[in-house]
Amino acid sequence: MHIDARQIDNQSVIEGDICIIGAGAAGISIALEWMNTPYKVILLEGGGFDYDDKVQELYNGKLTGQPYFPMKASRLHYFGGSTGHWGGMCSTFDELDFEKREWVENSGWPIKLKDIEPFYPRAHPILDLGPYEWDVKYWLKKNPSLKELPLDQNVIWSKMWQFSPPTRFGSKYKETIVGAKNIHLYTYANVVDITATENVSEIKEVVIKNYADRQHTVRAKFFIMACCSIQNSRVLLASNKQAPKGLGNDNDVVGRYFMEHPHIESGELWLANSDTLDLYQMGKGITERVEMAITAKKQEELKIMNGTISLTPLELSKNRISNIKMWSADDPRNSLDSFKKYNSLDRRNFFERHFMPSKLYKAYGLLTRMEQVPNPASRVELSTEKDALGVPRANLNWQMSPPDKITVTKIIEVFAQQIGISGVGRVRIPDFMLDTKDESVPSSLVSGGWHHLGTTRMSEDPKKGVVDANCKVHGISNLFVAGSSCFATGGAVNPTLTVVAISLRLSDYIKDQVKSSAKQA
Repeated sequence: MHIDARQIDNQSVIEGDICIIGAGAAGISIALEWMNTPYKVILLEGGGFDYDDKVQELYNGKLTGQPYFPMKASRLHYFGGSTGHWGGMCSTFDELDFEKREWVENSGWPIKLKDIEPFYPRAHPILDLGPYEWDVKYWLKKNPSLKELPLDQNVIWSKMWQFSPPTRFGSKYKETIVGAKNIHLYTYANVVDITATENVSEIKEVVIKNYADRQHTVRAKFFIMACCSIQNSRVLLASNKQAPKGLGNDNDVVGRYFMEHPHIESGELWLANSDTLDLYQMGKGITERVEMAITAKKQEELKIMNGTISLTPLELSKNRISNIKMWSADDPRNSLDSFKKYNSLDRRNFFERHFMPSKLYKAYGLLTRMEQVPNPASRVELSTEKDALGVPRANLNWQMSPPDKITVTKIIEVFAQQIGISGVGRVRIPDFMLDTKDESVPSSLVSGGWHHLGTTRMSEDPKKGVVDANCKVHGISNLFVAGSSCFATGGAVNPTLTVVAISLRLSDYIKDQVKSSAKQA
């Protein structure tokens, strides 16, 4: 069922059992789990079904620190959320990603990989992924023409990626959600405030507004915040009339530990003999690929974060413009047009026609995707400026730190050693890695993946995190947070698959809570 919140009577009171705030990958995945149940689910989307620049403007804000994508353009504000410009790359987290690593400050989740693994297979059909197979041996057996580089598997291993078409949640699930009798989708329903009980132990209601000067109240038994990392923390911080620091922020953790996956240009691989290295390539019709990852044992030995290396023919990569420079317009549609034009298959085919096979597949550019050390100074804060609906805008201060340079440098050094030992070629290491006095990575070589992580991180200690192991906000019995803002560390892979998996886990937990409450009643 769909209701346009601009069209109903002003000051309406909307009541249900579950209120999901945000209709992106996390929110829609949870809503699908509640279809055909006896419970009334309120799904709130701040925009409509299509792009609206006036609504998109609500995401605007200021940037400080490391150069980044414009705030207005880094997320989409309509039904389906940022799956509207998602690239489709999926992979699973590693066991080490959840562990407390003595050499990684602020690492460690209160859950393990085994707590998430059962939900990955359930996430596959939602994202239109292929078989639940993440071992490279399966794919090599399926396609014997694919070959791995002959590297020591105790040092560097083959990390699999699979590609969603990509699934556009706004298109694929619109009819399903609208047609569900117990799912009440409200569009143009921007949450501007959250009201708790007097002792701030339970949420009573949220206030929604839109540009039609309509304001409504939503009441439910359980509330799930399923916006992006920036907006989840922004709404919590802005809901400060009862909790001066913001809801869930008694320990000043909301908004902190913002992380990305830095994408860093990391040198060149020159082969002794030309090779298309098909296992490692992206392109039309490719549904899976490998990136080279550092083993857990080697990470511990080197005292580094997780990271992977991808390969692109050097003629395509040597003049590559960083995503941040390409995605520089405030209007995400303009940025997307530039991005598609630059990365078009026509451009790749041009190089293939003119440089293959002797030159194009002789050398490859290296790109490292890596996780960051969780840094409390890398954060989202509220601005003194307010948006048109009266909510303080978010300011983002994304920071990188010296361990980030150490990680990318050691990853490439190890890769270079293994390539040399194997005899397949040589690696040219970039100059910035040879400068031991400078602890930073040149910003011109750093990009990001539009991967917003952290800000409501998971921890059993309220002084170090915002939500517990079940994604419940500490101290508030019926307020939960879904999505990558809960990530305690970021791993080295694209987050969407894990976002959906952890959202399904949260949905199951709330179902258990609902059943328990019914029995007690």
